Amino acid sequence: MNTDTVRPAVTELRLSAFKTHRGVTLPLTRLTLLSGESGSGKSSALQAYEILARLGSGEPLARAVGEVAGSPAACVPARARPDEQGRRGFRIGCTVDGPAGPVSLDLAVQAEPELRIVGERLTGGGETLLTTALTDPNRPTVQAAWHTAGATPVTRAPLPDDRLGTSLLPLRVAGKTEGQRLVLAAAEQVVVALRSAFVCDPRPEVMRGVGTGATGGAGQDGGCGADGAGGAGRGAGARRSGRGTGSGGGPGKPGGAGGAAGAWGARKRMGSGGGEAGSWGRDTEGARGEGRLRSSCDNLPAVLERTSQECARRHAVLVAAVREACAGPVEGLRAVPRQAGGTGHGAADGAGVAGPAGSSAPQAGAAGAAGVRAVLDRGALGELPVEQLGDGELRFLALALVLLTGPEVLAMDPVGEVPSAHQQMTVMADGMDRCMDPRQARELVSLALRMTDRGHVRLLGTVRDPSVAEGLPGVQVLHLGV
Repeated sequence: MNTDTVRPAVTELRLSAFKTHRGVTLPLTRLTLLSGESGSGKSSALQAYEILARLGSGEPLARAVGEVAGSPAACVPARARPDEQGRRGFRIGCTVDGPAGPVSLDLAVQAEPELRIVGERLTGGGETLLTTALTDPNRPTVQAAWHTAGATPVTRAPLPDDRLGTSLLPLRVAGKTEGQRLVLAAAEQVVVALRSAFVCDPRPEVMRGVGTGATGGAGQDGGCGADGAGGAGRGAGARRSGRGTGSGGGPGKPGGAGGAAGAWGARKRMGSGGGEAGSWGRDTEGARGEGRLRSSCDNLPAVLERTSQECARRHAVLVAAVREACAGPVEGLRAVPRQAGGTGHGAADGAGVAGPAGSSAPQAGAAGAAGVRAVLDRGALGELPVEQLGDGELRFLALALVLLTGPEVLAMDPVGEVPSAHQQMTVMADGMDRCMDPRQARELVSLALRMTDRGHVRLLGTVRDPSVAEGLPGVQVLHLGV
């Protein structure tokens, strides 16, 4: 697969029948924001994308659906009636552009009475490259047929009904004929695009080390609305898994705020993760050790310690952005060793918070787990621990850090065989402007626009107030529920 020309990217998300969506097609650009009233399906669209991304990363269907939506039945469109066999399900898909041209992937998933992929279709180059169908409900397999264009035009074989067939093709197709090579190129293009995704949901309560600990736990994310009111959310810590190892960093030095050359995380990872590959790599001891940012951003101080050393110029851009978003002077941002035995928030002094029921060991505070705390340099006003910032300021800081980093700094597992320079990371941020005032939200969108213009990162987010993107060329706002 030649990735030197075009970096694979999802350019269309199809919600044929998913939750509140029926027959909905969403075109995706480098920076797409979804807006609409509560219940219009903004979060559902991101959930469908995340399910596809998890399947593309090799996760089993039950985990991909369960960790994103909670239950298979939750994905079934409202008022969908079961057939004579009591079956109900949902259908989602996407189009991925890249070196192989536009490639479309469509899935039909049976949610009841048992969860399984009952149909998959991969098309590209004017050919149907892969189809699967459930032929025997009593077997945990589907009958797959993929394009060969050789002495045998189509190859048939059973595939498991709980995995994305497209992600399995590189292990099953030899690539000896032109047709097989087309199948491989299309499948690899889809996998590269789907795996290069990072779901970011900064949670101020765990960033401060209160409520849910650094290692996560079950429960609801109380979140806050644009006006500061509480909002419902999912317990992010409880649904993160995976492993990673690597090296940390130290305090950096000031640099210019202009065009940084090279992204953070360019260094290769050291060591390897154990057990099953954690495609999303969240909330793990390994991620904490190497300073890889998790979805909830609860280990932000450890990541700042690393990134400030690895790229001072990018760090200066981050400081400049935080300066625009925070009240009061901001002259610097750094990680410093925490002092044992202090008082205050668990994240500030290293005090643990209660672990989950049945656990004998307390969970470490967010900053305390890594032995460092993040502080703002206020100049003559001294240092301010970042956990004392407002919710909007904390979320801004975390999201800005994500936009300025790369896959090697985030708790994700992109395709290792393809250089990171040839991949486009897609950041998914539900409630991107949550807790922020209009000025902060607009500053964040402006930063996202600058970073996506470089071509290495894409953003799909949801916002309550679409006016934060007014007058910013290159930002696509899709209004749902209209």
